[in-house]
Amino acid sequence: MKTILLFMISFYLYAISGTAQEKTAGPIIPNYGKVFTINNPEFKTDTSLVFKAVFDVMQTSDKKEHLNTSLETAARFLNMHAKAGVPPENLHVALVIHNLATKDIISHETYQKKFGINNPNAKLIKDLLAVGGQVIVCGQSIHSRGFKKEELLPGVQVSLSAMTALLQLQNDDYKLIKF
Repeated sequence: MKTILLFMISFYLYAISGTAQEKTAGPIIPNYGKVFTINNPEFKTDTSLVFKAVFDVMQTSDKKEHLNTSLETAARFLNMHAKAGVPPENLHVALVIHNLATKDIISHETYQKKFGINNPNAKLIKDLLAVGGQVIVCGQSIHSRGFKKEELLPGVQVSLSAMTALLQLQNDDYKLIKF
């Protein structure tokens, strides 16, 4: 009985080790948004479509030195779809930042003054903007959180409100993704 149990455990460990897979960097934002490769999915990705996604980001990490993983979701979206064969010119992302996440789009200097460290999200924001992503912050949130427009990272756009930006982007055929 013991031999059979050991054989079954060994076989199980061998089987799962052969199927385990590492996340890999993507072609669009290589430093962020690693993804798994999905071979032969039953629900096929239509690589001829134009994918326009707006991410509603209002939460942040409790640890000021950690990356906001909700922001990284946009990088994963770009990388996984590019790896699946969607042409990069058919991939469009917008982040609408508000509430607690507002701190994640402030400059290193402002972050340093407030939290004593550089903004861990700054490089990701820069990379998303460099590939044509939009980063939009709620004007109501920056005021309620005590920030000024001049304290934001370069390229971040201020909107009247998160609600306004979300509605306008959805009217422009962006599909809302909320995590």
